[in-house]
Amino acid sequence: MTFTTLLIANRGEIARRIIRGANEMGIRTVGIYTNADVGAPFITECDEALRIDTGYLDGDAILDVAQRSGAEAIHPGYGFLSENSEFAAHVQTAGLIWVGPPAHVIAAMGDKLEAKKVAQVAGVPILLSSDDPSDARDIGYPLMVKAAAGGGGKGMRIVYDPSDLEAAVAAARREALSGFGDDRVFLERYVAASRHVEIQILGDQHGNLVHLGERECSIQRRHQKLIEESPSTIVDEQMRHAMGDAALELAKAIGYQSAGTVEFLVDDDSREFFFLEVNTRLQVEHPVTEAVTGIDLVREQLRIAMGEELGYDQDDIDFEGHAIEVRLCAEDPGAGFLPATGTMVAFEPAFSPWVRWESGVEQGSVVSVAFDPLLAKVIAHAPTRVEAASTLALALERLHIGGVTTNSDFLAATLRHPGFLAGDTTTDFIERYQPARSLSLSPEELNWAATAAALWLQGLNRSQTPVLQHIPSGWRNARLPRQSVTLRWKDESLTVAYRSLRDGSFQVGDDGSARVYRWSECDIDLEVNGRRATSRVTQSRDLLLVQTPRGTARFNIEPLFVISSADATLGGLSAPMPGVIIDVRVEVGQHVEVGQTLIVMEAMKMEHIIVAPSAGTVSDVLVTTAQQVDSGAALLTIEPDNEVTNENEDSA
Repeated sequence: MTFTTLLIANRGEIARRIIRGANEMGIRTVGIYTNADVGAPFITECDEALRIDTGYLDGDAILDVAQRSGAEAIHPGYGFLSENSEFAAHVQTAGLIWVGPPAHVIAAMGDKLEAKKVAQVAGVPILLSSDDPSDARDIGYPLMVKAAAGGGGKGMRIVYDPSDLEAAVAAARREALSGFGDDRVFLERYVAASRHVEIQILGDQHGNLVHLGERECSIQRRHQKLIEESPSTIVDEQMRHAMGDAALELAKAIGYQSAGTVEFLVDDDSREFFFLEVNTRLQVEHPVTEAVTGIDLVREQLRIAMGEELGYDQDDIDFEGHAIEVRLCAEDPGAGFLPATGTMVAFEPAFSPWVRWESGVEQGSVVSVAFDPLLAKVIAHAPTRVEAASTLALALERLHIGGVTTNSDFLAATLRHPGFLAGDTTTDFIERYQPARSLSLSPEELNWAATAAALWLQGLNRSQTPVLQHIPSGWRNARLPRQSVTLRWKDESLTVAYRSLRDGSFQVGDDGSARVYRWSECDIDLEVNGRRATSRVTQSRDLLLVQTPRGTARFNIEPLFVISSADATLGGLSAPMPGVIIDVRVEVGQHVEVGQTLIVMEAMKMEHIIVAPSAGTVSDVLVTTAQQVDSGAALLTIEPDNEVTNENEDSA
């Protein structure tokens, strides 16, 4: 069953990860790509890549590519068709090797309700659930609506009130159909103070099974994981043994082969654990398990697919140190983690500290609404948990990144938060602790960064001066105003005024001083009021990215002259991101209340709702269902209700 050519039915960072693992085993790789991925780095890392016009969910097109390329095996990665039992069966029927569990196992575990029944028979505790919405009262509120055929946070809604159930079920069905091609959903008991803990399992074709310990994946937004770690801070040796045994019993019951994950929900108060689901594929967070065990999971998947035995048992597995992974995503934490798009003007990890980067992008990559917002996984492994968290935070702070809004600053703030370092990482961590959503700089730090931006621009202007470069910057034969540049920092306008002095230094502001020790087109070695550092700088049009010790500061250069334009329509609502309108729930003349859902959009495979910011009457609806809209596009306008004045109020 040995194979020499592997087709990777995926894209982005997981495609690059599989390419690397296959190459280390001497296996050549074939990639697939769509028009949206023409410039993606994974394409050039394959031995060859074939374009498919229909997308990564077209199993027939992928099989055709496999036949044309001479591939003998297919690795599905995660997402897309990785847990599609029909595709797995078609791969095997076509005489190809499927890198994953058998199709019947995927089918059995892909239906979460059926998986719960199997778990219950195997003696694994489960949460109360039902696929009949009329059973909601028996389950009790709050409850969770979940997709029966998928995961990753898609098709998932928390319902606190019976009046919201119907809308939540409808939204979950739409999202599940879009993400997995299956709109079935079910209801499940919701545990607010909980942890998401999963057990990594490996099984070969000879009946050998082991588990590789647990990962905790509790810190989430939109029910999608952001930070994963191994080991878990809540799991002691007794719980690890019990959860590991439960996972293996379930794996034996279904005849599991390849890498997989048995997921549990742990009640933070009682420490009871309940079965959630089996993921019959490689997980995004697999690197943390690799770090603490030293076992390469992609290599093991390929070995198992070739028919090899594991060659080790449970007693042979050792755990060393602590590993933490973060998911670097194109999204805006300050805007409710809405997905973001654009071009990666800068993407440059620092040389130190050393961490593992699993990236699907590079400088110049275009991030679109066509795919999930995951850009990269970043993993740190250290002797202790605090050291791993600190190392990972420092690596994120030193990452020079910009052009697309990301969660890098939020992740660094979370890793350094006292609550995280104390291990208080329940699924409601973000809501309880509210880590900083964007880069936070002290007045002195902001002044340094703004001065660096201004003097880097001054150096750029000097380098591009065709004549008289020997004359000092800003030289005049009369006393004239100082040079200045105005920068936009978040919602604040900063003007940096400076004057070149005879000794080569600069007067900055009223009483500040600065000296440039070295300037280049990519950085500046600068001292401001006695504080010196070398900062990476990148410019793209009016955007200036200046690296600081806490992260990449993003400035916009404000123009000297602003052309006036008409004000935005009063009461107008615009699209927060590019996407597709999938539901318009209001019409002209309709009265709406604060928080009422007006429009539902889909972007990056997730639904996003546009709600009324105030009570009023809809005066115009500018979009229709199935319409593609750009970020900032006008959607509708609302005429706010007139404010009611108190006629009895005493006049001044």
